[in-house]
Amino acid sequence: MPRSVEFVVPGVAASSDDGRKRARVGFAQLAVSVVLLSSAWPLTKIAIDLGSTPVWFAEGRAVLSGSTIAIILSLRGRLRMPCRADLPALLAVGVCQLGLYFAFAHEAVAWVAAGRTAILANTTTIWVVPLSLIVLREHIPPRRWLAAGFGLAGVVVLMSPWAIDWSSRNALVGHGFLLGASLSWSVAIIATRAATPRSTMFELLPWCFAVCAVMLAPLVIWHAPHGGIGTHPMSWVALAYIGLIAGPFGTWCVIQATATLPTVVSSVGFLSTPAISLILANLMLGEAITADLLAGSALIIFGIGCAAWPVRR
Repeated sequence: MPRSVEFVVPGVAASSDDGRKRARVGFAQLAVSVVLLSSAWPLTKIAIDLGSTPVWFAEGRAVLSGSTIAIILSLRGRLRMPCRADLPALLAVGVCQLGLYFAFAHEAVAWVAAGRTAILANTTTIWVVPLSLIVLREHIPPRRWLAAGFGLAGVVVLMSPWAIDWSSRNALVGHGFLLGASLSWSVAIIATRAATPRSTMFELLPWCFAVCAVMLAPLVIWHAPHGGIGTHPMSWVALAYIGLIAGPFGTWCVIQATATLPTVVSSVGFLSTPAISLILANLMLGEAITADLLAGSALIIFGIGCAAWPVRR
């Protein structure tokens, strides 16, 4: 009699229907986060090109996203102060995934193209694989090492490092910011998997965005005291979409997905964000769809398939 094939969620028995359900929900949340967050990069680039200051846009995004979730929780009677058990997860997301990530990534948009920003800022796999081995002691089967390899190969093709003028100061500074963004998000992924908050992550998100906003405020005052969102209506439309929809709900979905799915699976799956961002950048900003975009996207999709393919028990 053939043995069943299923996806195994860490900490849940392989034969459990609950484990299969959690895996399906995790993949659905990962897909939603990819769609929402990938659409944010071209709109951010449009807003900055129209006069928005990067750190002001990041601050506005944090304030609006936190306020959106706070209003939803308040209407449902679930807005409450976090307890001590919530602090590790709250600080990991607020400081690393939001505060440092927003600061690095939004500054990078001013130095490099939107498509390239989306590629490197979302390459958490570079850091997550070694960190999950060292910190979480997670067992990574050969199939997922292969998945990470294909995913990162796709990122390299999309990024086209051979076409970058590495003697340019702008290129070095911009790409340094992007590597810092991906590292800070990776630290948050590892920390939230290790932490067990008493409140749900949706209930903690307003406070996470508040931490992010407080972290960005000195940077706004020091770096761009006379900046702003700009006067063009499209800049405010972009901020409204990201702050009301893509930011709060995309962030919640990706946190839930990384807490549910194996670390390597979620990080490889999130590599599809750059490919979708590049396609959207082509449609919205006129960036060309080239052979390296198609080849890189194909490698990433193949890597996602390897990471998510059910294991046989």
